[in-house]
Parts: sequence; C-alpha cells; structure tokens
Amino acid sequence: MNKGKLYLIPTVLAPDTSTRVLSPQIKEVITQLDYFFAEELRTARRFISELQTGRRIESMIFYELNKNTPEPETTQQLKIVLEGKDAGILSEAGCPGVADPGNVAVRWAHQQGVQVVPLIGPSSILLALMASGMNGQSFVFHGYLPIDQVQRVKSLKNIEKEAIQKRQTQIFMETPYRNNSLLKDILQNCQPQTLLCIATQVTAPDEMIVTKTIKQWNAGKPDLHKKPTIFLLYA
Repeated sequence: MNKGKLYLIPTVLAPDTSTRVLSPQIKEVITQLDYFFAEELRTARRFISELQTGRRIESMIFYELNKNTPEPETTQQLKIVLEGKDAGILSEAGCPGVADPGNVAVRWAHQQGVQVVPLIGPSSILLALMASGMNGQSFVFHGYLPIDQVQRVKSLKNIEKEAIQKRQTQIFMETPYRNNSLLKDILQNCQPQTLLCIATQVTAPDEMIVTKTIKQWNAGKPDLHKKPTIFLLYA
C-alpha cells in the first residue's frame, strides 16, 4: 500500500488577509484533504471555512496537536497516513513546525518514510528579519524567553552578548499579553547603542516593523499589549 503525504499548511498571521498572503496552492490542497492536525481546532475550522473551498467542514476530520497533546496519541492518529491517506498540519498562525508543535508529526513522518510537503505561506519570523535591516546571513531564533523576570533578564543579557560577539541577529517572541513586560525588560537591560527591531501585527493593516537603538526606543515605546510581535536584537 502506498503511503500518504503530510502537507504543512501555513495559515494567516492576521484576520482577513488570506487573499493577499496565501498561495492559491493552499486552497487547492485543503480542498483535497479529509484529515487535519491543528494546534487549535476552532481556529483551524474557521480558517478553512473562510477559504470557501466548497467542502462541508463537517466532512473533514480534525485532530488536536498542541504542546499538551501526548506524542503517542498523535503517532497513533497519524497511522492514517501509513494507510494511504494524505493529511495536513495547520498552525495557529503562520507556518507549522516553526515555533509550533507540528514538528512532532513531521519528525514521525521522516521516521516512517512519509513524504513531507511544505507549502508557501507567511512566517512572521522571516518577514520580520527581512524588514529589520539586520544580519540575514547569521541569525538565531530563540522562541519564547523565560517567564520568570530574573531568568528573562539573564537570557536577554546573554542574547545581547551573542549579538555583539558574533554579529548575529537574535530573534525571539513572547505571548502577546506579556509583550509590554518583555519590552520594558529589554529597554532597561540592554545597552543604549544596541539595535532593537519591533515587528508587530505583521501583514495586518496596522503592521509596524521599526528598527531603532535602545536609546531611541526609550524616548518613546509603543503599546504592544495583545499584539503578536517579533523582537530582533543586533549590535
């Protein structure tokens, strides 16, 4: 029996932007699939419904795949792919497998000899890097920094040190409702001449991607509360 394929399906970063930021291939692939692994089921169903594929959402089968999903549960569900069924992975926002638990399914696919097909779509991380003016030849994505303030400040200082010593762009993010707290720690603990790029609401009508020194940001900082944001440091 031929094995199915595992499609990595990007979703929008901001509401009502699918016609601007998504490849037509995404709608074509979704129309042909019956099985989906999604970080958040309600978001995934709404996203597919808004694409107007002509398929009834009730005819599709969704499995939850987030940071709390037991890996054995996911690998058991993925056996449909070994039986010849194609399946898709949907992130909560952006590209699955990048700062996203979808990598569990992708790792399993490689172990089982299943073809993995990544589709083109928006990545807030790469879009922010592209627009930052910082080093795009050498960069590191740290994901989420520690929640504990002491540990977060320690991490920020280490990140800034790496940026200075290696001339390397340092990229990280935070849960949107903690953005202002993180920004405060950055501005209070990084050197005045260090560059900080704030990329918020990427692809949305109110998108802002601006690079300034820490000193300049301290003269007027934005309100990032509950706004999806990527932070980039460079020296």
